[in-house]
Amino acid sequence: MAILTESEPFTLIQHPIKKERELASPVLKWAGGKTQLLPQLRERYSPKLRKGSLTTYIEPFVGGGAVFFDIVNSFDIQKAYLFDTNPELIILYKVIQQDVESLIKELLKLSNTYLPKDDQRRKALYYEYRKKYNTFNKQIDANSYARNWSKRAAITVFLNKTCFNGLYRVNSKGEFNVPVGRYKNPKILNANNLRAVSKLFEIAQIEQRDFSQALEYADHSTFIYYDPPYRPISKTSNFNSYHSLEFDDNEQRRLRDVFVKADQAGAHQMLSNSDPTNYVNDLFFDELYQGFTIERILASRRINSKGNSRGYIREILVNNY
Repeated sequence: MAILTESEPFTLIQHPIKKERELASPVLKWAGGKTQLLPQLRERYSPKLRKGSLTTYIEPFVGGGAVFFDIVNSFDIQKAYLFDTNPELIILYKVIQQDVESLIKELLKLSNTYLPKDDQRRKALYYEYRKKYNTFNKQIDANSYARNWSKRAAITVFLNKTCFNGLYRVNSKGEFNVPVGRYKNPKILNANNLRAVSKLFEIAQIEQRDFSQALEYADHSTFIYYDPPYRPISKTSNFNSYHSLEFDDNEQRRLRDVFVKADQAGAHQMLSNSDPTNYVNDLFFDELYQGFTIERILASRRINSKGNSRGYIREILVNNY
């Protein structure tokens, strides 16, 4: 936590937050999601957010958006840019932004169809929708909103709420391949939260974009949070398949170059990634982000098929302030 001096007294800024903003939280459970880490991240947000001098928020790997919701609910953010390369994620978020009531109707139908069934019929329905989901065109232009996307977006939510452990994983063909979960009463529809998220999305530009395009909006009034696919830290932890695009060390270096350029543009930035030193003396990120502030925090592994592999592991946080 920051150390305060007499010349810089701490003042808790209480922004007039609407009730629906207080309710807004991630729509999807997301591998690598930051909900559990928010208390540690909050301590490390840029002080300029509290002072109100950072009014633009950028998240180039938005995923479940836990940090976006936390920051927009807490600070005076006027504009947000939310990017991801996953077309299904962008389609879902655009539907929530543009026509949340149609999504609510579709999810209500799915919920009313799925919940009354026994386990075997639920399983059959799950795989039916998973098969349908994998027939969707993955080359679609997710940046050009279409009014018929609500059914497609509803299936994304349905699969996320009913699949094993809320895991989003695709194979090299971009096909969703997670097995069915076993939940007694999954909450497929949370209408209040969807409406609250739609309200927050009023300030957001949501697009399927490469992370480097964040530089178009980086300036002295900007806070950027990067949560890229994590670099594998052991042979058994090679999980970065949130989409079918490979994110290797060259991509990590390209991301560092973006971080440097955004720093030169005056943006305040925070970046999360794995810590290779958990298992070996690998200073990849220490060397990659030399000259910036690097901290290590403890994170709990939440998504893992082996219960005895759950536990705490170090992650890195990089910032430039």
